[in-house]
Amino acid sequence: MTADNAAVTTASTTPPRSALLRRLPALVLLALLCAAAWFGGGLDARATRQADAGLQRALASFATARALHALISVAQGTALAVQPAGVGTTLAVGQALAPVADLVEKFSTVMLIASVSFGVQKLLIAIGGSTAVSLVLTLLALAWGAFHVRSRASPVWLARLLAGLLLVRFAVPLVALGNEAAYRHFLAPTYETSQSAIDQSARRVEAVQSQGAPPAEAAGLGRRLREWWDRAADLVDVGQRLRQLRDGAAQAVDRMVDLIVVFVLQTVVLPLALLWLLAWLARALVAPPRPA
Repeated sequence: MTADNAAVTTASTTPPRSALLRRLPALVLLALLCAAAWFGGGLDARATRQADAGLQRALASFATARALHALISVAQGTALAVQPAGVGTTLAVGQALAPVADLVEKFSTVMLIASVSFGVQKLLIAIGGSTAVSLVLTLLALAWGAFHVRSRASPVWLARLLAGLLLVRFAVPLVALGNEAAYRHFLAPTYETSQSAIDQSARRVEAVQSQGAPPAEAAGLGRRLREWWDRAADLVDVGQRLRQLRDGAAQAVDRMVDLIVVFVLQTVVLPLALLWLLAWLARALVAPPRPA
């Protein structure tokens, strides 16, 4: 009877071969990920370039938005300056420009936030690619693998920590690459068309505003009077000129909304979706095997 009990005990302490075979793909994949953590400099460099490209696009849109906002602000100030000429619609046109100016200012704020987001991505890529992260990841993977080679479930805290460190090391570079791939295949035409339209609107506003610029200081009183007389008709028609300014700025409104959609997708929606997918994969990798 004692011999039978010893045989049962020996059989129970022997690692089931089938359990090890079920865990073998996860062990191999984890070993490959550890190797990639040490020798994945190419992945990090490529991801950094993609983040740089997104940062440059966001900064270009931000600069255009600030320039357009400055032109609209100057146009509003010009309307007040010519009000004593007797044009009664100046105040109404200035109020019509105010909503466009507010939208442009909010658009520039969104572009600034998008620029910061791409900058944070670059910083996280550098942190994840550090030697310390790769070393800790390797040690955790070895500890996790030691448990499962012996067909023992690893502690919950170890599995969670390993999954979290896998995300720290690989999530942001993969998100940056996936984000840029989605931009090139789906979002690039919208961005290029919208950015070009906003640039054209800014140039149009600048051109219309330059038509009503005050004359240069003349040498004599007679020349100044002649220049004032030549521009009198333009001053009387200041309402039409300001409506042209309003129309030129309003043409950029729809394109600004398109750009906001592009950058919200690139900095919020797509990163969160990819992070959720990668987190699910990391948890599935380190989860204990199901019983046969």
